[in-house]
Amino acid sequence: MKAVAWGRSLPGLFVALLLIALTMAAPAVADTGVSTIGRALRAGPVYVDPAASGVSSADTDALAQRIKKADKPVFVAVLPADYPTANLFTNLRTATGITGLYAIRLGDRFDARADSRVLSNTAVKNLVASVQGEDAKTQLDDFTDRALANMGGSAPASWGSSSDGGGVSTTALIVAGGVVVAGGAGAYTLVRRSRRRRLEEQRAALDKLRVVVDEDITAFGEELDRLEFHPAEPGADDAMRADYERALDAYEQAKSYMAAATKPEDVRSVTQALEDGRFSLAQLAARREGRPLPERRAPCFFDPRHGPSVADATWTPQGGAPREVPVCAADQARLADGRDPMIREVDTDYGRRPYWDAGPAYGPWAGGYFGGGLLPGLLVGTLLGSMMATPSYASDYGTGYGDFGSGGYDGGDVSGADFDSGDFGGGFGGGDFGGGGDGGGGGDFGGGF
Repeated sequence: MKAVAWGRSLPGLFVALLLIALTMAAPAVADTGVSTIGRALRAGPVYVDPAASGVSSADTDALAQRIKKADKPVFVAVLPADYPTANLFTNLRTATGITGLYAIRLGDRFDARADSRVLSNTAVKNLVASVQGEDAKTQLDDFTDRALANMGGSAPASWGSSSDGGGVSTTALIVAGGVVVAGGAGAYTLVRRSRRRRLEEQRAALDKLRVVVDEDITAFGEELDRLEFHPAEPGADDAMRADYERALDAYEQAKSYMAAATKPEDVRSVTQALEDGRFSLAQLAARREGRPLPERRAPCFFDPRHGPSVADATWTPQGGAPREVPVCAADQARLADGRDPMIREVDTDYGRRPYWDAGPAYGPWAGGYFGGGLLPGLLVGTLLGSMMATPSYASDYGTGYGDFGSGGYDGGDVSGADFDSGDFGGGFGGGDFGGGGDGGGGGDFGGGF
């Protein structure tokens, strides 16, 4: 009986041994859970799953170094095509725990999400749409370069000095483990470093903005010098003297506000004072010339130094959609003649650019001139308009913008699960499996400028 039982058990034993042999011969399966990806991204800006294809180790290393050099919180993950997409962005943001921009290449599909304090949802969608259909390397490079030029925030302090473009490196695990061991004290240190970087960025932005604001103040002072009005001159009445006094007060206020400015948001009060002063001068000019008093209108969109607008004119920027903008008489005539308006350009890292494409620091500057609900319609589709679409701009332009917003966690801060899940909601690609290589979905985000 024992011999029979042993003989009957041989097939089962054979199967068991075969399974063990197959298991030992099979290649190790990489741990690609969201938690693993999150740990890797806390240690470096790029994670490439071993099962993913389309990008080389050298390409991803170069991409990681470019992100680090730019000192921006951009996180890139390259995953296999069959990776589960359900709540992928929300779960990855929670696992990583850092405020920033998250981009995922999933097979030949691509999508991204971001905390709105770093980059607005509109800007993210536009950037994603602009790279659909590109090969993996080109797509990741183009998206990253464009995002770095538009977004706010600073890189997290947990990133090391070197990057591993694929999988989870030993260095990554060591750094991530150190962060975990450090616990609350480590997180506090990271936040403090990020706050210091934020203050440094604020000062740098204010220094750059100060040049433009000083030009505005100087231009207004020159207008006052050319006025040749004296309160005691023949024909001057109390209304004229009041207009003149308000203009002088506005000039002094603008200088005082700028001298006291410590952050870019403070500039709004400066340009608001200048706008008030120019309107007072327009009223004074009308009284002296016996004309009807002008209505209170926004300054000229193309350059607020041109003074209050006199009409709304249709303007179509190159590659963009037509829109109605307030214009001064001179720019109205230029547009009517088919000529380009006199656009206010400022210095940027990429050369002279219109103020609406010069970065977040110009939000308070423009908000002081235009304010209210007018500015979003004028700036729709622009770099500045996208930044001002963040929640911090929704109620009051200039009180918070991009990476210089007030309160909350800024780009690169360790915030854990304390983030707006709405920023990371929706299916991959805007649908369940959208964002494919065919570049679909562009209709939702069409229209230039």
